[in-house]
Amino acid sequence: MNLPSADDLFTTQEERAQQTQEYVKEISIYEITDFPDHPFKVKMDDKMLETIESVRDHGVLVPVLVREKPTGGYEMISGHRRKMACELAGRDKIPCIVRNLTDDEAIVVMVDSNLQREKILPSEKAFAYKMKLEAMKRQQGYRSDLTSATPLQKLGKKSSRELLAEQVGESHEQIRKYIRLTNLIPEILEKVDDGKIGMNPAVALSYLSKKEQELLHDAMESEACTPSYDQAIQMRNLSKEGKLTEDIIMVIMSQEKPNQVEQWKIPKSKLKKYFPSGTSQEKIEETIIKALELYRKREKTRER
Repeated sequence: MNLPSADDLFTTQEERAQQTQEYVKEISIYEITDFPDHPFKVKMDDKMLETIESVRDHGVLVPVLVREKPTGGYEMISGHRRKMACELAGRDKIPCIVRNLTDDEAIVVMVDSNLQREKILPSEKAFAYKMKLEAMKRQQGYRSDLTSATPLQKLGKKSSRELLAEQVGESHEQIRKYIRLTNLIPEILEKVDDGKIGMNPAVALSYLSKKEQELLHDAMESEACTPSYDQAIQMRNLSKEGKLTEDIIMVIMSQEKPNQVEQWKIPKSKLKKYFPSGTSQEKIEETIIKALELYRKREKTRER
């Protein structure tokens, strides 16, 4: 004998349907919490100011995506910037698409929706790729349709990282490099975001211990410079051998790098009247140096 479940007895068909389907409703922004460990920054920049003004005048035109929390309230999946704009514009409610998602499905959708931004920082990609890759691996060999979160096809012979690479348009090696950045201390990762440290040096530095990275950061601040790729490789190798000390870091960082040698540049338009067409760069430099030497000798003679 088949007895009805508690859900069948105490909920309507419409309520049961809502548990498996998405629906749209206005929700108080104070009932919506941010996604745990959200890897994308919400900044008060010019774009945010424009969004605040738009929300103040017209409201939120595109609903955010949330899911219900077992403990009550809602969790933001996609729309952190719009929620912040609502708060700053003085609106306490926001239109939401409420979707039933598992933890891993929520991570996948959250990452994919935010990767549509025009500008994404290396640190944002690093933690986003790591979160999504871990979620994909936990899905036990299945790949999800990111619009409906329905399992579609088995991974087959492709690794999760290869599938992630296909989905985000990066090589799987580039994915590996980005995820390595999550091993950097925040102070060094910030310099990567600011463009002061390139990807390859940053990946090499990610193999240093936290203490070694802290010493390196102190050295960078002291010497007002950042490590080149060769210097980063030197430190990684010495760290692997257990020989990377504070003194050695300072010695390496005090080395002059080719790209830090001060250079003077003179526009060709200012030089062409002094040299025949086709004169090589080497010949021009040689002639200028000789001319400057003669000028210095003449000035010394005048001083006497």
